[in-house]
Amino acid sequence: MMSCPCIAEGEALKADLLALLETRRQVYIRRGRRAMLSAMLAGDGRATADDVRAAVELPPGIDPRCLGTVPGVLAYAKIIRATGFVRSARPERHASWLQVWELIDRAAAERWLADHPDLPDPANADQGNSPRRQGILFDHQTTTPTACTVGAGK
Repeated sequence: MMSCPCIAEGEALKADLLALLETRRQVYIRRGRRAMLSAMLAGDGRATADDVRAAVELPPGIDPRCLGTVPGVLAYAKIIRATGFVRSARPERHASWLQVWELIDRAAAERWLADHPDLPDPANADQGNSPRRQGILFDHQTTTPTACTVGAGK
């Protein structure tokens, strides 16, 4: 069976976006990975995006979808693996399906946590890592007006 070139192109675009997220949202993604592994080590060895989202506080302007990159590196390193799906418990997710991740190498998880300490909060807007600077991923993006800014929220 031949692979469609559009699949390869899609995978390449996905890899590029994940790399951009890693760069622009490094603090929050690191916290997400630490939260996922910590939940697994402290609990039954399993975690979902709900666990990560509950543990990682994001400042206004940071899209929580950036946390979708959390498990990839850990799975690639064979520290965790996908084992199934459950419904999200978060109301804003409307009972959507979430991947369940399972710890497969406890020692590697503990090493990863030791080797990847929490990063400090971005402190200065001029340093490029602040929440204000991280609000938009791409230079050509504009923010979408909210109901209040267009007068519908009055």
